[in-house]
Amino acid sequence: MIILYNILQILLLPLLFIPLAAIIIFVPKYRMRSLHRLGFGLQSIAKANGQKTIWIHALSVGEVTSALPLVSGIRKEMNDVQLVFSASSKEGAKTAEKLLSQDIDYFVSFPFDILPVIHYFLRRIQPDFFILVETDFWPNFLTTLRQKNIPSMLVNGRISAKSMQSYQRFSFFFKPQFNSFQILCMQTEKDRNNLIHLGVDGEKIKTLGNLKFDNALFLPSKDKQALSFTMPQHQQLFVAGSTHKGEEEILLKSFQELKSTFPDLYLIIAPRDIRRGKEIQDIASTYQLQGNMRSKINAGGRDLFILDTIGELGGAYSHCDIAFVGGSLVAKGGHNPIEPAIFATPVLFGPHMEDFSEISEKLLRVQGAFTVFDDEELSITLHRLLKDDTSRNSAGIAAQTCIREQQGVIDRHLSFLQELL
Repeated sequence: MIILYNILQILLLPLLFIPLAAIIIFVPKYRMRSLHRLGFGLQSIAKANGQKTIWIHALSVGEVTSALPLVSGIRKEMNDVQLVFSASSKEGAKTAEKLLSQDIDYFVSFPFDILPVIHYFLRRIQPDFFILVETDFWPNFLTTLRQKNIPSMLVNGRISAKSMQSYQRFSFFFKPQFNSFQILCMQTEKDRNNLIHLGVDGEKIKTLGNLKFDNALFLPSKDKQALSFTMPQHQQLFVAGSTHKGEEEILLKSFQELKSTFPDLYLIIAPRDIRRGKEIQDIASTYQLQGNMRSKINAGGRDLFILDTIGELGGAYSHCDIAFVGGSLVAKGGHNPIEPAIFATPVLFGPHMEDFSEISEKLLRVQGAFTVFDDEELSITLHRLLKDDTSRNSAGIAAQTCIREQQGVIDRHLSFLQELL
C-alpha cells in the first residue's frame, strides 16, 4: 500500500506542481503556511543529554481543545521533557499558541506527507515519542516513525459511523496506519470494537475515555470566564454553539417567539463555520432580530450576538443559562456537549448526536440534557427551563456532576505514556 501511495505521489506531483506553486505564490494566506509545511524556517531543536522530546499533533481547533488537559498533565508530571506541538489548520495553530504557550516549548508546522520533507522534519525535531490527537492520519509519516523506531500513540480516538464506513471500504489503506501505533487510546468501547472489527491488533487498543472530561480541571477558579466582548443588559442568556446551516432558522424562530414572554432573554450564536456570520445576520433580520457579528464589533446587537470567531465559545458557555449544541438538528453527527455541561448548564441538542452518542446518552439519563426535534419542541423546552429556575438549576447541576464523574482520563493516558517513553 505504501509503495503504491508513493508511486501515485511521484506521478501526480509534476501535474500538480504548477497550480500548487501558483496558489503558494499568489494566495497570501497559503503562502507562508505551505512553505513552513515544506520545512522552510524550521529550526533544529536542541536538547540536553538524556532529555526526551514529545511531539504532539492535532488537526484543528477541536482536537487542540481535546489536547489541553493532556498537555497540562504531561507538563505537570513530566516537567523534564521537551514538548513540541503542531496543528494542521491555521485556526488550530492559532488556538494552540494562544492556549498552550505556557506549557509547549516549540510550535511547528506539520509536514506535508512527502518522504524527503518528513525525514527533514524528523532530523530537525528528533522526537522520542509522537502523540496524535483523535485524527489526521498520514501514511508516510506514520510509516517513517515506525521505521525509525519512534513510538507513537493515538489519544482520544473515536470512530463515527461515517468514518467507519470509509475505513471499511478502504481497509487496505487505513488498517496499516492504525497498526503502526504502539497504543491506541479510544474514547469508548464502541470505538475500540470498531477498530478490532477492522482487523487492528486488539492488544494495542485501550478504552480510556474522552480527554475533554478533564478540561474542567484546568478552568479558572471562577466558573465564569472573562469575556472580551460586551452585550446589552439581559436577565437570561441562551448560547447556541457550533451551529450548522439549517439550524439557525430553527433557533431564531424559537428565539423570536420566546422574546414576547422573556423580553430580557439574549442569544449568542456561534456558527461552526465562522465565515457564515453575515448569512446568519441576514437570516436574523428576516425575523426582525438585530444582531452584530463579533468579527466586526466587540459589542453585541440588540437581540443577539454572532460569535464568528475562534476560541471564544467556551467563555460564552460559562455565562449562559441554557446551551444548545449544534450539528444535531441536521445530520452532522453533533458536537461536544461536555463543553457547556462542565459549567452546570442544561444542554439541548437535536436527534443527530451520533458522534457523541455515549456522553449525550449519559447526560440524557441524568436529565442534564434534553433532545429536541424541531422548533416547536425547542420552544417548549426552552420555555419550561427559562420559567422554572429550580428545574433549570437542577438540570445544570446534573449535567456538571455527570461530567465530573467521568474525570480521571488524563491519569490513565499518562500511565501508558510513561510506560512507553
